Amino acid sequence: MILPSKHLSQERALLTVGANILQHLNESKTVSGLWEDCRGGKTEAKKIILSFDSFILALDLLYILGAIELHEGLLVRRQ
Repeated sequence: MILPSKHLSQERALLTVGANILQHLNESKTVSGLWEDCRGGKTEAKKIILSFDSFILALDLLYILGAIELHEGLLVRRQ
């Protein structure tokens, strides 16, 4: 589920979804704000078509890998 496989396309792998999420996280955002951006909100970056469950699992993966942090209720990209 983290990496693409025979039964999971590259677009659905959590690593790919996480990379797409990071493209939308150029400033501090709430989880719901980031979800709106990824679903086709304000930004023109690549839009993600996925369920909310996959979105949350990708956020969990990014947090475990140390790519994002939560500061005062906002998600921030770790430098």
